[in-house]
Amino acid sequence: MRPDEFLRALDLLPASLHDRALALRAYVKPRRCETCQAVADAVRVALTAVHYDELGSAAQLLDTAEQLATRHHHACRPEHQPGRGQVRRWAETSAPLIAATDASWKGRAGGIGYVASDGRYGLRSRRPGRVDPTGFSRVLVSELRAVEFLFTAYDTPPVGMTVLVDSLPALGYLHRWQGGETGAMPAGYDLRPRHAGMKPTLVRLAELVARRPDLTFTHVKAHAHHALNEAADSLAHMARRRVEEPFDVRARAHDLVEAFLRDWHVALPV
Repeated sequence: MRPDEFLRALDLLPASLHDRALALRAYVKPRRCETCQAVADAVRVALTAVHYDELGSAAQLLDTAEQLATRHHHACRPEHQPGRGQVRRWAETSAPLIAATDASWKGRAGGIGYVASDGRYGLRSRRPGRVDPTGFSRVLVSELRAVEFLFTAYDTPPVGMTVLVDSLPALGYLHRWQGGETGAMPAGYDLRPRHAGMKPTLVRLAELVARRPDLTFTHVKAHAHHALNEAADSLAHMARRRVEEPFDVRARAHDLVEAFLRDWHVALPV
């Protein structure tokens, strides 16, 4: 279950169950631990039961999940997610959370990337198939997909997060969505449901941004030696290159992000 799906399902819960399910949110991400997975399964089935107005069953399932979680003490770390990582050195930084996203396209190969000041980073490759929902604005849509990719690195985007974007058209859509224009989409973007009825990426992003006035989206000039922007740009290029030149990016990405974040944190005012 995706974090945004979990949060939407919470809206269906009565107050007596809402906070109980929310407290178990950390278990919902995939984990190798059997106990953590059992907690997650109970929570997911409870949310499904509420959808069918089976509140009694939902309460019993949450009882089971809470008992398992209490005996287990805390959720184990999630399984490794391909394309994502974190430089743990910066995980507990007290500085305001700032992130940068970027996209790269060349021919029929694309890539997106993000890096955050708490050490999280991600990169993802893309090669369009015969039926591509992206539409005419391939680069613009990819820039926005990179923002969504960043946000899904968290159960919910941290309060007050600042996102640096070097695409003015993408920034324009983010500001329009934050202002309530969630129906505004890049030209040609396919709005039909995706696999298993899931909403398109940009639709989910628009709805999230509209609910979060605390998020700040700011323009940063590309290739101006801004450490976070340069890191996101490098990750996006690395992801794009991987489409045509298969190679293991994990070590390269981690070392690259570590170097850029070191420069970023050293430059912060004391």
